[in-house]
Amino acid sequence: TAPAAGYSDAIVGQMYYNSTSGQFKAIKNGGAPIGAWASGTSMNTAKGYVGSAGNKTALLVFGGSPPYLAITEQYDGSAWTEVNDLNTARSAMSSGGTSTAAFCAGGRISSTDSTVASEEWNGTSWAEGNNLNLERYALTTGMGSQTAGLAVGGNKRFSPSASPNYFAGTEEYDGTSWTEVNDLPTAMEAAGGVGTQTAAGQWGGYNGSYINSGFLYDGTSWTTTTNFPISGGNFSTSGTTTSGLMFGIYDNGPGAGVANNLSWDGTSFTEVADLATARNGGGGPTASLGTASSAILAGGNASPYTTATEEWSAADFTINPVTTS
Repeated sequence: TAPAAGYSDAIVGQMYYNSTSGQFKAIKNGGAPIGAWASGTSMNTAKGYVGSAGNKTALLVFGGSPPYLAITEQYDGSAWTEVNDLNTARSAMSSGGTSTAAFCAGGRISSTDSTVASEEWNGTSWAEGNNLNLERYALTTGMGSQTAGLAVGGNKRFSPSASPNYFAGTEEYDGTSWTEVNDLPTAMEAAGGVGTQTAAGQWGGYNGSYINSGFLYDGTSWTTTTNFPISGGNFSTSGTTTSGLMFGIYDNGPGAGVANNLSWDGTSFTEVADLATARNGGGGPTASLGTASSAILAGGNASPYTTATEEWSAADFTINPVTTS
């Protein structure tokens, strides 16, 4: 018999006959996740281009636009609570860690300025830490922890200058200081990233036009990998360099945030169940704390900014037709 609705009774290795398609099917590990997004409790304040840390049942979302916020909200899996603010209001920063031990670095603080300021969250309040080496905003989101963080790419632009300065710079954080390491192959801002300080990946971004490049980091060097299916950026992620999700994406095609949700298996991308609310720049789990089967997206730019929260749940297996040769 086929697994029940929701696949909660499925066992890897089982086979069954699907009378509708006339096929034998097998339940296997891996592959694109079978899942869906469900509505969660809305945040207290509509915002996007935020920092975030944690996972689906314990998430911290901080800063963001409009225009430059210091607000911090904490989610326990059912309700949002406003807690202590950032010391420096900002948007489009680097962030990571857990809901009780997070970091926030860089970001945009006004229409004419960005910052090198770095802060740490201890579960109760934010404290100033050592600064980034490169002042920038629109860094790659969602990689690393409070004691092993990453700050990648970004942009430094002073309005009304018409010449943005895109960065390829990568910095590593050890819980005390930021250290410059090997650069990205391509300077850019607003990419999305997965993984940890020693096994990270990033895709998309903007450097005068939106791109779909993909790069992997092994803790020392960046190498190219499979391109992103979308030329875009400002998206959230969940998972690792071998099993992850990318969602809430700015797509240059329509020129807006889209509902697309893409699964990554370490080699290729597969589109899976879409978000209910199309948007970009929302707060997702720290990539390595979320998984391909458990993720969250809070807020974002849906034109206008939104408070909407959606939660992703998926099975850790796929159902594949059985073929013979």
